[in-house]
Amino acid sequence: MHAHPPVSFVIPAHDEARLIGATLDALHRTATALDIAYELLVVDDASTDATACIAGDHGARVLRVEHRHIAATRNAGARATTHPLLVFVDADTLIDAPVLQAALRALEGGAVGGGAGVDFTGATSPHARALAALAKRAFRRTGIAPGCFIFCTRAAFEQAGGFDETWYAGEDVAISRALARQGRFVILRESVRTSERKLRTFGARDHLRLLWRFALRGRRILRDREALAIWYGQRRD
Repeated sequence: MHAHPPVSFVIPAHDEARLIGATLDALHRTATALDIAYELLVVDDASTDATACIAGDHGARVLRVEHRHIAATRNAGARATTHPLLVFVDADTLIDAPVLQAALRALEGGAVGGGAGVDFTGATSPHARALAALAKRAFRRTGIAPGCFIFCTRAAFEQAGGFDETWYAGEDVAISRALARQGRFVILRESVRTSERKLRTFGARDHLRLLWRFALRGRRILRDREALAIWYGQRRD
């Protein structure tokens, strides 16, 4: 079997006790199936629940930070790992062998990084399925990786300056464009599976309010944590 370079998985987490165990188990299964050397680092960002304990019980190393800032948390994880390939995975996202293998092949083929499509776990409503299908087309057309799964070489990540910490949301767009300036950036046809909880726990009124604020303030809203409750507010589930 062809030996892949070692991979550092970086998993940012804030109060993810309910979901992080399944995420880590999926990463262990996937890495073992592909016979790759790897490390799992959970960056526990100011959690108040059992996230850190569960992560440790599931074979991850845990780094505690107090940022409440997704870009800074991911950067802290990258600095604390050592392998030449980086894979950033959200704590509510499941990765299987086909998508990781496709990512590794893309990197070995000369890509500097990329992302994948997204399916929602447990999403049965027509609205959720339609949104997922629309998002896949948008990711591929724009060349933007969804933040729940971003892979790259460490060299390209460092040359790109890492995640832009002036953004509290939209940092996935910024890093996608920054990596694309370093070389070929790809969006895989394969998909990861992620939680649909933002659709489930925040209603249409919350999403419309965010869209209205975005229309009024433009991208400036993405630099204001207080305006981004969908990402930084208290979870209702």
